[in-house]
Amino acid sequence: MGSISPIDEGSTVEAKGLTLGFSGFDTTLLGDVMSEFQLGLPALVYLALFTGGVLIADPVNAWAGRIDQPTIQTDGASASIWINCESRLLDMSTSVDRRYTADDQQRDWPGDLGFNFVNAIQEMTLYVGTAPTTSGTI
Repeated sequence: MGSISPIDEGSTVEAKGLTLGFSGFDTTLLGDVMSEFQLGLPALVYLALFTGGVLIADPVNAWAGRIDQPTIQTDGASASIWINCESRLLDMSTSVDRRYTADDQQRDWPGDLGFNFVNAIQEMTLYVGTAPTTSGTI
């Protein structure tokens, strides 16, 4: 059987996760389950409705996030696994280790020379229109 913890929503912007549960599967399959498990994969929960045994088109995306650590419990004959999923809002608190430098630009665009001139323009004086003829004028 499968289960999904309640999807919490609030009036503030905060990352709220959920737990997906799978129970009652054979313990011999546990090795295959764990070899296929990868942290950080996308996790999507859809709200889908059926009428007359037929799925109504276009299910609604109820929650989106990433797979986190699983919890496994076995009782000898069957196994249960609960997968914690974290919201994508957690990425907002992760610092970005990128800079506006020529070396950093080469990571994405090898051969691009645009950032080679950043240091030269730090103290450059630019005039719009005609350069002033006397000091102190703008």
